[in-house]
Amino acid sequence: MTDANAQIQETITQNDVVLFMKGTKSMPQCGFSSRVAGVLNYMGVEFADVNVLADDGIRQGIKEFSEWPTIPQLYVKGEFIGGCDIITEMTLSGELDTMFEENGVTYDKDAAEKIRAANG
Repeated sequence: MTDANAQIQETITQNDVVLFMKGTKSMPQCGFSSRVAGVLNYMGVEFADVNVLADDGIRQGIKEFSEWPTIPQLYVKGEFIGGCDIITEMTLSGELDTMFEENGVTYDKDAAEKIRAANG
């Protein structure tokens, strides 16, 4: 296991929700990262953000780790969930709520409903 892989594994093991993204949750550096971080922030989800722009090893390593070519990447309870399009679809369908509930992740259900109402 490479250093990057070990670091990625440790990060997703130690945090219930992790977003590997370009930038940070308070200062996203791309639109896709901004969208996913915005959804999580709006829903009040506590999550660790990993800025892949700060470490090229992590930036490349996360793509190999998940076998997913794009960033951002969301992990919940150690499981890779998906990127921006998948998270957007899951938010609008209510699947993200269900996944959070099944995994004991705290979120604001009213905020999730507002997102769906605004995009319905």
